[in-house]
Amino acid sequence: CLKSSVKFPQSVMIWGAMSSAGVGPLCFLKTKVTAPVYQEILEHFMLPSADQLFKVADFIFQQDLAPAHTAKSTKSWLNDHGVGVLDWPANSPDLNPIKNLWGIVKKKMRNKRPKNADELKATVKETWASIPPQQCHRLITSMPHRIEAVIKAIGAPTKY
Repeated sequence: CLKSSVKFPQSVMIWGAMSSAGVGPLCFLKTKVTAPVYQEILEHFMLPSADQLFKVADFIFQQDLAPAHTAKSTKSWLNDHGVGVLDWPANSPDLNPIKNLWGIVKKKMRNKRPKNADELKATVKETWASIPPQQCHRLITSMPHRIEAVIKAIGAPTKY
């Protein structure tokens, strides 16, 4: 028996946002994420996502500690736009619900076989759009349990 396999699967870099209200629009990246590139993403994707997901409510933005995220110019941009940022510990994927959401997207795409980058982007967009707000809400409301699990594990990995 033979089974076809893909030696060099397509890949794309994507920025996405979520809240307990659902997912926002995706940004497909063509270049390495530098501070200026990240600030463009914030301007054209994060702010519209926040408007869509939070309406008039205040929100706290969560991001990891990637160099583009922690650059002085990015911190200044966030401050100038009145965006509060959650203080974030280094190396803490267990506490980041969007990592779980990307895992759900990958699982839903498991049986898809895009042939090129454009098909992959279309498949990701379609899958992302199919995420129900309730799924995002469950991930966000799991935060107290995540925090408790991390504390209990004393830094070791958790089920999250």
